[in-house]
Amino acid sequence: MAENRRFLLVRRPQGTPEESDFALEASDIPVPPPGGLVIRNRFASLDPAQRGWMDDAESYMPPIPLGDPVRATTVGIVHASDNPDFAVGQWVMGLNALEDYSVAMPGGFTMAIDPDAVASPSNYLSALGAVGLTGYFGLLEVAKPRAGETLLVSGAAGAVGSAVGQIGKIKGCRVVGIAGGPAKCRRLLEDYGFDAAIDYKGKDHEALVAAIAEAAPDGVNMVFENVGGPVMEAEMFNLAHHARIVLCGLISEYNAPEKVGLRNLWQVLARRATIHGFLIADYAERFAEGGAQMAQWLAEGKLRMDEDVQEGLENAYPAFMRLFTGANTGKLVLKIS
Repeated sequence: MAENRRFLLVRRPQGTPEESDFALEASDIPVPPPGGLVIRNRFASLDPAQRGWMDDAESYMPPIPLGDPVRATTVGIVHASDNPDFAVGQWVMGLNALEDYSVAMPGGFTMAIDPDAVASPSNYLSALGAVGLTGYFGLLEVAKPRAGETLLVSGAAGAVGSAVGQIGKIKGCRVVGIAGGPAKCRRLLEDYGFDAAIDYKGKDHEALVAAIAEAAPDGVNMVFENVGGPVMEAEMFNLAHHARIVLCGLISEYNAPEKVGLRNLWQVLARRATIHGFLIADYAERFAEGGAQMAQWLAEGKLRMDEDVQEGLENAYPAFMRLFTGANTGKLVLKIS
C-alpha cells in the first residue's frame, strides 16, 4: 500500500548536523482538510536556510518542531483536493516539507505552476523559484546596480551567487566572484561570465584582502553577501565610498557553535556604506514579475542556472550535507519521486 514517508527532525543539531538528528518514518497518506489540498511532492529545494530553521532560536520563521518533517519548498502534483481552484493532477509549488505527501492550504506560497513552460518542473525551485528570485530582487531592488559599477559576490558558484553575478553582467557591471577551489572559480569565468574569480581557500586575511584589491582596485560598489565570517571581513576592507551591502546569507556560520559576526564595522562607517538585510519573502507578491523576466533571460541565453539533482527521500541527509561540504554543483534539488 502507498504510504507517506517523512524526513523528520528528531534532535536539534549541535554544530554540523548528524544523520542521527533525523529520522525517516512512514505514516498514512493524509486527506485534504476543508478548503485544502494534498500535494504529492516530486522535487524539494535544499537550502542553507533550512539549517537555521532547525535551531531553537528566534528568526524570521519559527523553528521546525521536533518530530516534524524538515520544512522545504516543493513542487508537486495535487493528489487530492477540497478546493475548486486546485484540481487533481495540477502542478503546484509551495512551502511544504521533505515528505512524499503534504497538506496545504491555498494562499501564502501555494500557487499553480505550468510545467510546460520549463525544461523540468525543478526549474521552479531554481531559476524561477526563490533562489533565482533572491538574486533578481536582492540585486535589482536592494543593491540597485548601475552600469560600470563593480559587484562582488561571495558564495558566487552557488545557485544564488551565480544568478546574482549573471544579472549583474546583464546590467553592465564588472562582476567579481569569490568561491572555493579552482574548479568553482573556473565555472565563474567560463560558465557564468564573471570578470574575475577569487579562490578563498588557502588564503589568510591579508592574502584575501589583497586578492580582492587586485580584482577591484577602485573598491567594490556592491557586495552580495552569502558567506559571512572571514570572507566578509576581507570584503569590508575593499569597499568603495557609499558601497551597498546586501546581506543575504552567512553560510560559513550556520554550523558554528558560536557565531563569529562582523568585527570590523568601522570600515562600513569609514566608507559610508550601508548594510541591508534581505529576505525574498518580502517580494512574494512580485514573484510572477520576477519569474517572467528570469524566464526571458533564460530563453535568450543570457542566464544559466545549473541544478544538482539528488534522488530519493531516503538520501535527504547526504544530499543536504552537500551544501556544507561544497560538493553541490548548482542549485541543490532533491528528487523525491
